[in-house]
Amino acid sequence: MRKLFTIIGLAAATAVAGPAIAQTTGTVAGSAPGKVGVAETVKATGTITAVDKATRDVTLKGPKGNEVTLTAGPDVKNFDQLKVGDQVNAQYVEALTLELKKGGGMAVARTDSTGVAGAKPGDKPAGVAGRQVTIVADVVDMNPAKQSITLKGPNRTVDLVVADPAQYKLIAKGDQVEAKYTQALALTVEPAAKK
Repeated sequence: MRKLFTIIGLAAATAVAGPAIAQTTGTVAGSAPGKVGVAETVKATGTITAVDKATRDVTLKGPKGNEVTLTAGPDVKNFDQLKVGDQVNAQYVEALTLELKKGGGMAVARTDSTGVAGAKPGDKPAGVAGRQVTIVADVVDMNPAKQSITLKGPNRTVDLVVADPAQYKLIAKGDQVEAKYTQALALTVEPAAKK
């Protein structure tokens, strides 16, 4: 679990670095009867300009010349493989799906799962980490005038507006909604281009 937070922390630091690295973002949304989802992907790249082995600091430079320094935690394997000129690539995906479960019957609950994988010894540092939170909630009330529903989950009750009238018509009191929130990050390091 600590590795996951180290990798996600690195991604957050990379995203905050903003103009220091090249970033692209893409968002996808979709729906089907009783289902809706949205996902966003952020891709970022930077070139290593300095590596301090004593502090484990790595300085990345973006295409506009801006720099940011990140500290690689002890969970970053193969740190000694990092070299000035190497390119660091990060891809971060965040997604949320909601699915209507007609008639209910599932346990109202929250479940968390995580996974982490790193580079093999001797390879360039790389890793993937993911986390998924699943929540099942009961539809306990509906307000047709506001086109909203009240969901009672394991820890709290929330009101949601269902913007699509066709989707709202599918929902009834006593149904359940299963929400899945997913985060995933992949980091790779490519060797410097040979001159």
